[in-house]
Amino acid sequence: MKDTANTGHQDGPAGRPQSSTDRKKTTMDHPELPFSLPSSHEGALRLGGDMYQGDPAGLFRDLRRRHGAVAPVLLAWDVPAWLVLGYSELLQVTCAPELFGRSFHRWRLLDLLPPDWPLWPLIGGGLATDALIYSEGEEHRRRSAVLNQALARIDQWEFEEHCHRSALRLIDDFAQKGQTELISSYAQLLPVLALGWAVGVPEKDHDALVTGFLQLMGAGGDPAQGMADVERICGEHATRVMATPGNDVASYLAYSGLGLTHRQLTADIFIAIIGGHQTCANWIGSTIRLMLTDQSHTDSLTRGRRSVTEAAREVLKDDTPTQIYAGRWTTRSTQLAGTAIPAGDLVLLGLAAAHEDPLFRPPGRSKDQHHSRAYLSFSHGPHGCPHMARPLAESITVSAIETLLTRLPDLHLAVPADQLRWQPQVLIRALEELPVDFTPPTQPSDPLGDSLWL
Repeated sequence: MKDTANTGHQDGPAGRPQSSTDRKKTTMDHPELPFSLPSSHEGALRLGGDMYQGDPAGLFRDLRRRHGAVAPVLLAWDVPAWLVLGYSELLQVTCAPELFGRSFHRWRLLDLLPPDWPLWPLIGGGLATDALIYSEGEEHRRRSAVLNQALARIDQWEFEEHCHRSALRLIDDFAQKGQTELISSYAQLLPVLALGWAVGVPEKDHDALVTGFLQLMGAGGDPAQGMADVERICGEHATRVMATPGNDVASYLAYSGLGLTHRQLTADIFIAIIGGHQTCANWIGSTIRLMLTDQSHTDSLTRGRRSVTEAAREVLKDDTPTQIYAGRWTTRSTQLAGTAIPAGDLVLLGLAAAHEDPLFRPPGRSKDQHHSRAYLSFSHGPHGCPHMARPLAESITVSAIETLLTRLPDLHLAVPADQLRWQPQVLIRALEELPVDFTPPTQPSDPLGDSLWL
């Protein structure tokens, strides 16, 4: 999301022109970066790969055994960062913004990374440069308070009913086929219908938003083009509500008294949608996978012992959609869990890794015996997910699954569970596909019907 990186401009992250060094290819098939790895990161693990996708929990445990609560890691193109693995250390980082800042402008590598570095869309810059998530201090406190107020104005019952009706509409599109791929036909679409409605983005733009989000998240296509499409849609909506406000989150932000510029409003619209979309889409997919592959969940749900809400919350604890959150930047040289971190270094929040910490999950205790809800899937501290956004995210996820299982009660996997694959992403845990079979329903959908899975 670096401004020049994601709009096709040829300037570098700080407005400098690209140099021949930026474009020079190496045997690693990426530009040769104009800096050397620090000694602390020589031989460090490069995040990604088959093990990371197949068994991230095991990889995090191995990193903890080797490095303790903080590990040196490499991102795309061997860019160095620090991954926080410890539960208490993650709380320390997220609760100390004066030491671990939120603005990516603090990064000492900022001017050294070329604009086509593939993780710019997830680290900072571009459209998100002016978003509240990268603001700090009093500005962040003011803007986050207003966003929470805007989200609190959403009628919870009306929102849940919209999610339910939208879910039925999506299900009806494939219900008579007897089979579908749930990620692309359902899980990726419903959060945009829900959040787009809350923010006020016209429904005609929802499909383009989904495509753009997937591109900039690294799930296929051109991240720069995805960012450009998303920026256009959010900018058009900002123009619309600044001229003619409606009864939606974007309009409230525009007329809140903050005096947001068009650019800032566009950025906040973008963050409000993508932040919930990626979390909820993959939360839905992972929860359905759990319920279709874990016999204990299937049996408990069938017998009414466990709710969809409980299954969804277990996913947050054991297989959270946001594995790693980027990021924080050290405002000065510091030590964290005995690890020296220079000023201006990138610190990654290992949300999933923290859930493997013995402090959170005591050794020898099985998943069924571990009931802590002190999970960090929504991050923590003043820069964590807005408080009012959390029940909305759960409403989207639970409504999606309850409606699906009520409408298609014999839903089952169309392939063996071990054939399911995860997208090659580092920060997000996302299924590539979730193919299912089911018996086409004989009765038309009832948008007001009760759920058999409650």
